Amino acid sequence: MAEVEKKTENLVYAKPKLITDNVMHYCPGCSHGTVHKLIAEVIEEMGLAEKTVGISPVGCSVFAYNYIDIDWIEAAHGRALAVATAVKRLYPQNMVFTYQGDGDLSAIGTAESIHAAARGENVVAVYINNAIYGMTGGQMAPTSLPHQVTQTSPYGRDTDAAGFPIRVCELLSSLDGVAYLERVTADSPKNVRKAKKAIKKAFQTQIDGAGYSLVEVVATCPTNWGMTPQDSFAWMRENMLPYYPLGVYKDVRADGFANAAEAAAARAADCPIANPAPTEGGPCTCSTPKATLSPCVRPMTPVIM
Repeated sequence: MAEVEKKTENLVYAKPKLITDNVMHYCPGCSHGTVHKLIAEVIEEMGLAEKTVGISPVGCSVFAYNYIDIDWIEAAHGRALAVATAVKRLYPQNMVFTYQGDGDLSAIGTAESIHAAARGENVVAVYINNAIYGMTGGQMAPTSLPHQVTQTSPYGRDTDAAGFPIRVCELLSSLDGVAYLERVTADSPKNVRKAKKAIKKAFQTQIDGAGYSLVEVVATCPTNWGMTPQDSFAWMRENMLPYYPLGVYKDVRADGFANAAEAAAARAADCPIANPAPTEGGPCTCSTPKATLSPCVRPMTPVIM
């Protein structure tokens, strides 16, 4: 049989070059594969393949380094943003992102997640929220919904005993170090395009030095939910999206600020100690953009112990 000539002008879609030929271990209907593809596309389109460092944690995405052909560092469970902080401070010219699930970022890694955001670390977190622990067998996660049945809540999540789910975007939106937060999903072509746009915007926010960014992807886990792929997407739309509404939760540049530090200075404009006057001997010469209501915002020099 004659080989069909492939013409560039007839090419409608191609696998991203950064996606390897390794067979992914993810379950049918899982959102990880789609999000991996989007990240690879964004890195390629932005020309960042040679300078991107991904931090993969413990969880279903522990083998992400097998699928996206960039530099990776494996972090201990929950510590991805601590590792990302070190990498970005040592190599500020690199694009640094973490890829974390809800059990990793918002459970065992809660402290690292919140404090990286509070410090305004110039990194990106891609956060997969499927309302359950995946790799470890389907236990209740901090994001599991009220009355949701899991392996460790067989009668449904009891909010009297286990409290209420953590809404990460809403939680982080109050922190001054955060530049950009958006919650997306990947259940349809329209939403996949929106998710890709959000990831690209987060990467651009880091390039511009604006501060911490997080893109939350509301996702499925058919295996641990005990559903077919089709039913899992229907359950996600019916139950998760009302509890975790999609949208932009913070965007300091859309609000007219150059970065998170400038927005923080404006927010604290009436606090004298937060906005010291320029030192004697002339105007401030630091390169940090000045907030409208603040005389000077000086960048903190990291101290490496």
